[in-house]
Amino acid sequence: MAAVLRATALCKSFGRTPARVDVLTGVDVEVDRGELVAVAGSSGSGKSTLLHILGGLMHPDAGRAELAGEDIYALGERARARLRSRRVGFVFQMHHLLPEWSAVENVMLPALIAGRRESAARARAMELLDSLGVAARASHKPGELSGGEQQRVAVARALVNEPDVVLADEPSGNLDVEASETLHQILERLSRERQQAFLVATHSPSLARRAQRTLVLAAGNLRPSQTLETVL
Repeated sequence: MAAVLRATALCKSFGRTPARVDVLTGVDVEVDRGELVAVAGSSGSGKSTLLHILGGLMHPDAGRAELAGEDIYALGERARARLRSRRVGFVFQMHHLLPEWSAVENVMLPALIAGRRESAARARAMELLDSLGVAARASHKPGELSGGEQQRVAVARALVNEPDVVLADEPSGNLDVEASETLHQILERLSRERQQAFLVATHSPSLARRAQRTLVLAAGNLRPSQTLETVL
């Protein structure tokens, strides 16, 4: 199966010598359609930096990142923004929902930005909210939802444009155990049933065990995990 996301020899540093920090030093990674891949590693190891580069949010110093075979950083700023909005979904530790908008309106927003008609965007948003078990809360604003419900709305928003890949950065980091487990089950089900590709940075053993593969980011490089308990 061809990879929907591929990166080769990614490098990224911050600061200047002698205080320079080499965060990524030649990272290679591939994610296939329908695959849930977890990235583990200690705080500050570069997991968020890696996801930002792969999502077209941060230029690497060197290396190549491809989405569906297209070199993300060979594109101009506008073309990359279009690619990002249509083909990449993002889920962050904080849900970043617009507080004055209802759940369904938050989910609709990326589809409207991409040019979808309002009726089609609303239908797609309601379908996703229903599949995630929060359709009954569609008219509620984020402040009226629990933390787990807010994060499920954020997942629906990430999926509304049917992206090639969803990048999730500690998606259950602010949730309690029960809400985290529900979210982990949902991500696993979506990857399997919808053939959705996920790359998830996480400290959660529960989520890592649901992934088809777990990779560890350490000393600037990714390697397959041998023992989860030693890195999570």
